[in-house]
Amino acid sequence: MPATLQIPALVEHKVSPHARELLQKVANFVEDECMPAERVLEAQMPKNASERFLNGYPKIIDTLKARAKELGLWNLFLSNIHYREGVALTNLEYALMAEIMGRCPVASEAMNCSAPDTGNMETIAKYGNDAQKQKWLTPLLNGDARSAFLMTERYSASSDATNINLRMVRDGDHYILNGTKWWSSGAGDPRCTTYLVMGKTDIKNPSPHKQQSVILVNANAPGITVLRALSVYGFDDAPHGHCEINFRNVRVPAENILLGEGRGFEIIQGRLGPGRIHHCMRSIGVAQVALELMILRANDPARTTFGKTLSQHGTINQWIAQSRIDIDAGRLLVLNAAIKIDQTDAKGAMKDIAMAKIFVPKMSCEVIDRAVQAHGAGGVCQDFPLAKMWAGQRTLRIADGPDEVHLNQLGRTENKRFAQLYVYPCGSGGWDDGG
Repeated sequence: MPATLQIPALVEHKVSPHARELLQKVANFVEDECMPAERVLEAQMPKNASERFLNGYPKIIDTLKARAKELGLWNLFLSNIHYREGVALTNLEYALMAEIMGRCPVASEAMNCSAPDTGNMETIAKYGNDAQKQKWLTPLLNGDARSAFLMTERYSASSDATNINLRMVRDGDHYILNGTKWWSSGAGDPRCTTYLVMGKTDIKNPSPHKQQSVILVNANAPGITVLRALSVYGFDDAPHGHCEINFRNVRVPAENILLGEGRGFEIIQGRLGPGRIHHCMRSIGVAQVALELMILRANDPARTTFGKTLSQHGTINQWIAQSRIDIDAGRLLVLNAAIKIDQTDAKGAMKDIAMAKIFVPKMSCEVIDRAVQAHGAGGVCQDFPLAKMWAGQRTLRIADGPDEVHLNQLGRTENKRFAQLYVYPCGSGGWDDGG
């Protein structure tokens, strides 16, 4: 039986017949093949902590990838509206697909649409030259390799990217890299071959936004040491991993630099905007699964309290209703941002992306938390996926810029917009609207 599609009425007219067909295929693939594979994947993961990264690549993923290619569900995130390597989809259409992918942890990777590879592939496709695309992008597009994005640093406040300290010093036809990165997601995977590294090439540049550059680095380059994988609320996220990595006199060919020296800040702004909205798209799917689990629990006839199922208690029904409202509101924020990106670009949609990024992960955490409460003690243990879902969503309130940074920027944007509309009379407690 095909999975049921629910396209919001406000955007239904913007979904092409081609995208609608792909959307149904994605829904069926996730429901019929990816979700049943979750238990196989868990069974194939080593239980010994020391082996979960070195030998922790579950082979079921290859099976799912082959099937996704066969169905034409491959690299859906990369639209050929903007890049010749992609598929003919708008950001809006992909947002609806990404929500379905978010329902299952393995689905995004199965279709080669998982972070951080999506952002890295978009970055190389947008900013790389032909030689860089051939060497670094092609293996990622084919699903033969994985990648990591290295910006965050342990010893600096990395929510302000001008603070990064890793040095990139030119030495003839090479750059020499020294420094430490952490929260390098994906670097624990044995298939990870490519690092996109942000560092400082010109610390004396009077513009703090022209000091940084981004360079492509072979993950096996001499002088690179993966120090450890960091846990997320106790979960190791193997084989993906979030690693702390040390660079000690790592020599990287100068030809690997993207766009040229001093263009790093421009590149990461172009990368993180779409990355943020991709996270939000998938988060809607996560929240939807949490709501469905809560409803199943609330209506389980085998579980009664004081002679009633949970759904017969007013508090649980309020949680379910509020979660439905919250998810639908978040979905519309995400789809609105996707439409804005289609109309302009990620920079033109900055405000809309920020609103979705602030609202959706927090909303998803709240929905999951209600589901945990409805499950009681079972909600916090490994018998249900809720604890891991919550841990993953909670990190998104920090990843790609903490909520507070986006709230502050959004507030400044609104103040500027307001100032353009109104003229404050001196000494007045009100304002003059020019009428």
